[in-house]
Amino acid sequence: MSALLPHVAAAQEASFDEQINQAIAPISNVIAGTIFYSIPVAGTAFPLIVGWLVIAATIFTLYFGFVQFRKFGHAISLVKGDYSHPEDAGEVSHFQALATALSGTVGLGNIAGVAVAVSIGGPGATFWMILAGLLGMASKFTECTLGVKYRNEYPDGRVSGGPMYYLSKGLAEQGRPGLGKVLAILFSVCCIGGAIGGGNMFQANQAFQQVVNVTGGENSFLAGSGWLFGLVMAIIVGVVIIGGIKSIAKVTEKIVPLMAVIYVTAGMIIIISNIGMVGDAFAQIFVGAFTGAGVAGGVVGALIQGFKRAAFSNEAGIGSAAIAHAAVRTKEPITEGYVALLEPFIDTVVICTMTALVITISGELNSGLTGVELTSAAFASAFTWFPLILALAVVLFAFSTMLSWSYYGLKGWTYLVGEGKGKEIVFKLFFCLCVIVGASMSLGPVIDFSDSMIFAMAIPNIIGLYFLMSVVRGEVTQYWDKIERGEIKKVK
Repeated sequence: MSALLPHVAAAQEASFDEQINQAIAPISNVIAGTIFYSIPVAGTAFPLIVGWLVIAATIFTLYFGFVQFRKFGHAISLVKGDYSHPEDAGEVSHFQALATALSGTVGLGNIAGVAVAVSIGGPGATFWMILAGLLGMASKFTECTLGVKYRNEYPDGRVSGGPMYYLSKGLAEQGRPGLGKVLAILFSVCCIGGAIGGGNMFQANQAFQQVVNVTGGENSFLAGSGWLFGLVMAIIVGVVIIGGIKSIAKVTEKIVPLMAVIYVTAGMIIIISNIGMVGDAFAQIFVGAFTGAGVAGGVVGALIQGFKRAAFSNEAGIGSAAIAHAAVRTKEPITEGYVALLEPFIDTVVICTMTALVITISGELNSGLTGVELTSAAFASAFTWFPLILALAVVLFAFSTMLSWSYYGLKGWTYLVGEGKGKEIVFKLFFCLCVIVGASMSLGPVIDFSDSMIFAMAIPNIIGLYFLMSVVRGEVTQYWDKIERGEIKKVK
């Protein structure tokens, strides 16, 4: 009888998965179909939400005079703390805010998503991915400046900021309080949904799968014990997030550089050891971008895949990063705009490009693999033990993403239900419970739903950015006037 128990439990578990999937699938399919509605372009499906993000990024780039290139050096100075004053309002440093926001965007998209883009769109997709990443820097600049300008500052030193605040307060200043409130509520609801699914369950699920793969697959001691892996991860996440943004920032400022160093170092070793092939790889990327040789949809196919990957990876225009950046210690909102523009550069231009280069150089591109398997095979072509490093990177990426999205979801929650320790604890406990559920279940429709929620955030956010970009321009003007008058000086 006891021998039958595991099979009975497995059947119950499978049926429970299926019950949840069946319950959510009808809603998920409608929402995902709406948010990711695509039109055929040269035989390739182009999601309109990607166009919405890329067009906005292009408009902000032109409106602010290519700010991402002109002020790149000043952004570095701000991250170094050259202009930081400890007495400024806020909870975290410029570097900690950048690390927290990066931990929410640098993740599985950089490892698996890039592989999907180049396997479908060819090496040329990389060129368009870089271009979209560079344009996205202007979106981050715009939304993160507003995130600080319209944040709420409380007597105990805590702050709350992000799109829900600049949508409601900023549009109210312009005589559109009703529109601002509706957009802010819509953003908050989508933010909570995205945080629970894509920022939590999906991360726990993929981290568990990768750990099982490198510890023996079906024969792994963890196989079938997703709940146990999830429980351990939930406890670790809970210990960190109970302490709030300061606690999250202290962890992410250590994890983000560590995981980036691990991943980028391994990639750079492969690139340097195959230095003779780098020129040819870049040639494939550039030529493929304009010829689309051998890929679905030709040039348009390469462009769409590149734009999709950049939009899905760096989240520029989604509004999530503005929540993390709003907690920064500064008197000048524009400073965090400059810091934030570094985010898509690191995420997309550096890390995603390096992944694409390694895949192109390795010769694995035509192996028939895709996703994380393709990236793993590309790195394993140089280091047979690399899947272990990749597993460590995936777990770190997943963990740091959960930390950031717990904060994003929390701020969406407190905007809707009000501030208060008790209300915060309720959300944090629920978030930790979802880590266990995510690691132990197969939740296809739940993930589709949460992805939809994350990208739905871009609709109210970008509408608000169009209304408020003139406010950002005003911040730029007064900031540089202060620097010229000597009111703002370097402290280092």
